[in-house]
Amino acid sequence: MAPADDLKLPAHLKEALLEHLGDLKARFRARGVGGRMGFGRRPAVVVVDLFRGEMDPSYALGSNMDSVVEATRRLLDAARGASAPIFFTVMGYEPDDPQGPWDRKQPGLRAFSDPTSGVTDLDPRLGRLPNEKVFAKKYTSCFKGTSFYQMLVGLAVDTLIVTGCSTSHCINDTCRDAMSSFRVVVPEEAVGDRCELMHLAELMDLDMFCADVVTTDETVEYLRGLANRA
Repeated sequence: MAPADDLKLPAHLKEALLEHLGDLKARFRARGVGGRMGFGRRPAVVVVDLFRGEMDPSYALGSNMDSVVEATRRLLDAARGASAPIFFTVMGYEPDDPQGPWDRKQPGLRAFSDPTSGVTDLDPRLGRLPNEKVFAKKYTSCFKGTSFYQMLVGLAVDTLIVTGCSTSHCINDTCRDAMSSFRVVVPEEAVGDRCELMHLAELMDLDMFCADVVTTDETVEYLRGLANRA
């Protein structure tokens, strides 16, 4: 994950923050918070908003997500080998959508409202297959205003592996909505954020309260194990 150059943490602050977050995790776990849900038997993968406007630094809200794409592609290849369902999301704004409070708070999101410009095209390195569902969302959570929950239930999914961006918003809100019904897994190298401080703090928050934050290697190993049992 490479945050935007102007939103990186200075090295001395990053070192101190990582030490503090590690200490916070230990303190939360001593209070009975931050247990493990573990992997289930029927996973699905959702790739959140890895489209051009989020990944091209020439856009106001874009940043370099090459390492996130690389880690996500590894997961996707393993998921395909295990015949696990895969979903992709993009932002679904339209030029004639009424303006609301969200637009006033984040006017930069309107850059994503012209699908003909290619701004919401998925990164081709993900290698999306024709049978892998893409759906548009207008909110941070993949569940709000969509049929994502119904699709997962219809497939008898018990584990949702969440990848993409951004950690502090769309990943966060998707995980919080998912945790009431599914085991939630966040492979830490496969999520990213334009702001490094928010990314690191949110990974700790997710790991303590609504997801298992694990390595990409662990998740790939789990998916390959399912493929071997098939």
